[in-house]
Amino acid sequence: MKKNMGNLDRVLRVIVALVIVALYFTGMLSGPVAIGLLAVGGIFVLTSIIGVCPLYLPFGINTSDKK
Repeated sequence: MKKNMGNLDRVLRVIVALVIVALYFTGMLSGPVAIGLLAVGGIFVLTSIIGVCPLYLPFGINTSDKK
């Protein structure tokens, strides 16, 4: 797959995931909401590592510098 995420997009996703994890471990998030947000954070980290966002594909979004 061609990468469709730029560096800024990838860094912002990792930052959001880290904030979610920090909120969870400080006890500010709990219950089903916490589990859902942790799953979203995990997806953010995974997509940041591989550089491809599946939700961008059907819409033709490309934040990568390479065209």
